[in-house]
Amino acid sequence: MGSREISIAGRRIADDAPPYLIAELSGNHNGDIERAFALMEAARRAGADAVKLQTYTADTITLDSDRPDFRIETGPWAGRRLYELYQEAHTPWEWHAPLFARGRELGITVFSTPFDPTAVRLLEELGAPAYKIASFEVIDLPLIECVARTGKPMIISTGMADLGEIGEAVAAARRAGAREIALLHCVSAYPAPPEDANLQTVAHLGEAFGVVPGLSDHTIGTAVSIAAVALGARVIEKHVTLRRADGGPDAAFSLEPEELVALVEGCRSAHAALGHVSYTRAASERGNVMFRRSLYAVEDIRAGETITARNVRSIRPGHGLAPKHLPALLGRTARGDIPRGTALSWALLD
Repeated sequence: MGSREISIAGRRIADDAPPYLIAELSGNHNGDIERAFALMEAARRAGADAVKLQTYTADTITLDSDRPDFRIETGPWAGRRLYELYQEAHTPWEWHAPLFARGRELGITVFSTPFDPTAVRLLEELGAPAYKIASFEVIDLPLIECVARTGKPMIISTGMADLGEIGEAVAAARRAGAREIALLHCVSAYPAPPEDANLQTVAHLGEAFGVVPGLSDHTIGTAVSIAAVALGARVIEKHVTLRRADGGPDAAFSLEPEELVALVEGCRSAHAALGHVSYTRAASERGNVMFRRSLYAVEDIRAGETITARNVRSIRPGHGLAPKHLPALLGRTARGDIPRGTALSWALLD
């Protein structure tokens, strides 16, 4: 069984560490490297840990063919040819070096999803600190083995894969030398309906395979990612764009910069809130103990007078005896005068 902890560029990712938040650029640069730089800057300002690219060309991922097999029938890209879509969405290879350099300037980690061995070679030359395997490539065991041989941490998305296919991917990665693996639960729909999320799968992935669990989230908004953190996700990946109105291959299900800020804050708050099983009084609530109820004299009580339900009641604040003691007080007598508004204690009674 593997490790439930990994490290990317010195950032520890584990159950007791804040969730690792990845801003996925994908094709939302819209063919403009300046827009890609602006997206990286927005991710850094939002507090994301990493920016992720995708490294392929139309020719390395598909064929330039008009045959029916190569046409998209359904979904947001219906009617398009695969080759045309990937020509539009790919990140030019000559951009990679400047994008990695910009990441170093900004102080944000940059890594990528390679789609074939030539992409792995390029990313190795650039010193990529980790690799992502996309859901659609989780069945490409030779590609997984190629990435694993780099010895770098691997993040594997599991969209559309059944338990057996996930097991084969993890086994291939480990066989080829991978020691640090995260598995991201994923629903490969664009956008994905929240009711299909089945977030309880996140924790099961971690337990079943001895890996860091996470979520690659294609739902609209931030709620599903935040809920995933509460259920054990320690890596969250979300597509980002500058403005959905600008269009782009993935714009419809991507977060805008202010939403990315909300995602980062929400996920980290959710993790901080997990804490541990505790029934002790939290430090933040200790000052409010005085607002609990307790037993007080609500009338002046003379020495020797009997305590009754009329002259003693349970009220706020909480400086007196607990209300549970009222039955034991009734019928006893006052040791001395007890002015109205006095917190009751055993010392005041005979």
